[in-house]
Amino acid sequence: MRSESVRLAKLIVLTFAIHLTSACGPDSKDNSLSQPNIVIIVTDDAGFVDFGTYGGGQTATPNIDSIAQSGVRFTAGYVSASVCAPSRAGLLTGRYQQRFGHEFNGPNSPVLGYSLDEMGLDPHEITIGEAFQKLGYLTMAIGKWHMGTQDRFHPLNHGFDRFYGMLSGARSYFSSSTGELPEGSRLLRDWEVVPESEVTYLTDMFSEEAVSFIRGTQGRPFLLYLAYNAVHTPMHAKKEDLALFSAVEDELRRANAAMGRSLDEGVGRVLDTLRREQLEENTLLFLINDNGGATNNGSDNGPLRGMKGSKWEGGIRVPFMVKWPARLPAGIAFDHPVSTLDVFATSINAAQGAVDDSNLDGVDLLPFLKGRVEGAPHENLFWRRGVAAAVRSGKWKLIRSESNPTLLFDLSEDLGETTNLASQHPEIVRDLLAALEAWEEQLAPPKWTEGEKWERNQVLKHRMQVIGRDMEREYP
Repeated sequence: MRSESVRLAKLIVLTFAIHLTSACGPDSKDNSLSQPNIVIIVTDDAGFVDFGTYGGGQTATPNIDSIAQSGVRFTAGYVSASVCAPSRAGLLTGRYQQRFGHEFNGPNSPVLGYSLDEMGLDPHEITIGEAFQKLGYLTMAIGKWHMGTQDRFHPLNHGFDRFYGMLSGARSYFSSSTGELPEGSRLLRDWEVVPESEVTYLTDMFSEEAVSFIRGTQGRPFLLYLAYNAVHTPMHAKKEDLALFSAVEDELRRANAAMGRSLDEGVGRVLDTLRREQLEENTLLFLINDNGGATNNGSDNGPLRGMKGSKWEGGIRVPFMVKWPARLPAGIAFDHPVSTLDVFATSINAAQGAVDDSNLDGVDLLPFLKGRVEGAPHENLFWRRGVAAAVRSGKWKLIRSESNPTLLFDLSEDLGETTNLASQHPEIVRDLLAALEAWEEQLAPPKWTEGEKWERNQVLKHRMQVIGRDMEREYP
């Protein structure tokens, strides 16, 4: 459990950072919508075009697509990391996770000065759950946590009143035949282990738990963080869903499509419950994939180069959509780069809580989506995982990976990152490298690493000659 000193420090920060006053909200003239419900749906390892609204055709995703149809679809939506754990750390805190040492996936091997007991989301960081608890919201996390398995990193110690899910990054979707699972892979309800005999199919169970939570809020504003593990490996699909895709020859792609169908049905149940409970109008709902499509799950990144784990667009640009019927326009595309770092600030401002923006790297997207502010929400976006780093500034994208040549792409003309323009624009390379280095000076040392193999792969996968899933798979 967290110490009382940590609890006190966080409460003090929250008191100054967030104030319950309608005068500081984005729409203070209308207090009837001062506390919208917040739903954050995270999908896992899906490809950029695996959902219909982004061009996917093999798997019908009508429920997921309906979010974009009734809200905003981001064409340049980014995560803060190309792998699961650091991506989630950035989303949950609204801060670049490298600021507090959460740079690598895992948590794995602690660096000198840290122990295994310190491998997880820093207890001093304020999560979106804690911010909304301060605003009087009922908060719940469902699904994949992946923020550390010790008690001090448990969702109930990070701002969530309730939890239903697993602490690790992956597990069987079905019940274990032996009942033997690593501690972090066990299904939990709050602190209690759910018997494996009760496990049917995780995607369905997470969806039903979300439905039950929404129905039980009884008029109290709520924050729901629904983090599916679909379509992350293992590739477990229900037989009835697999049968619908029997014409798909590739086995992995067939399983991916079947798992995607269960995922979409689950999202549909959540959306339907919001409608039935008359909560849809005043619910700010995000749906975001946690990183680019993986090399081992049959996902499809479409026109994007690279996949999960890389700084290519296919590793960091993801399906990303939002709707809030009471406040946001419907059926529009927003083309400027945005980040999952923005979810925190956008949600808090929607709830009319003042935010200490100096402590957040994300920005409130509402003024941009409503057309009150023109232009791009971010001047620069940054990424780093060990020896590989990247920066996007306007149309320009730079990738720097140790001994490799510096790469520069004009994404407005070359979305597939096929032509390195670094030699043609040395002044842009100089400026972007300087911006990247200035950002890095603000970061904390990593608390753990992934090992030499993963460091080496970060260099190898960012060579221009590495093209396509098969080659990427050689350097996971």
